Amino acid sequence: MGQKVNPIGYRTGVMLGWKSRWYAPKEEFSSLLLEDKKIREFIKKHPTRNYAAAGIDRIEIERTRDEVKVLMMVARPGLIIGKKGQEIELLQEELQNLTGRRINLKIEEVGRPEIQAQLVSEKIAEQLAKRASFRRTMKRAVEETMEAGAKGIKIQLAGRLGGAEMARREKQIAGAMPLSTLRAKIDYGFSEAMTAQGHIGVQVWINQGTYGDETDGVDAQAGQTSKGPKRSFKR
Repeated sequence: MGQKVNPIGYRTGVMLGWKSRWYAPKEEFSSLLLEDKKIREFIKKHPTRNYAAAGIDRIEIERTRDEVKVLMMVARPGLIIGKKGQEIELLQEELQNLTGRRINLKIEEVGRPEIQAQLVSEKIAEQLAKRASFRRTMKRAVEETMEAGAKGIKIQLAGRLGGAEMARREKQIAGAMPLSTLRAKIDYGFSEAMTAQGHIGVQVWINQGTYGDETDGVDAQAGQTSKGPKRSFKR
């Protein structure tokens, strides 16, 4: 159970919702699914602008009969919004031309980018592409994430690490990583570092706590039933 690579797919529909939320009849489903993929790829791999530098954690898509609502969770929203919202209007117009539908684009700022697995993996990949030491990069990422308040982190690199002749895997773990516990809020991110020797795969798992922690306002101990007095027995 706990050996599933992607904990998000494992929890979707149980503890997590879907990133694409819409309903379509069977004959339209495949074309709309491809359209969602096209929207995400266009934003992340834009031909002229580097929107990926803004730190895109995830893109959620909702559809109604009239419009497509695209919600972007971003670490640095200013890079996408631009001066007086000019950049976001331009991107919205480009997406409308791409899909032929009315697009409603919304940007939300990510609170703590240090504990978002996708952003951590992209940061590691960026440093590896600049020929940084992979061990030092992994160690620094683990320290930053744990200091930001994560319960645990696991990083795995695969490829020709340090320019070695043979590809191998290197792993670093800190804290708790309960992959089988569905209540555990495990985030997963994957990216690739383009080095001169070849691609290096970067996988990151981050334990953000448990689902429901942030919504439980009442203290658990205060809510517990008080124990009754012990019964005394006569001899």
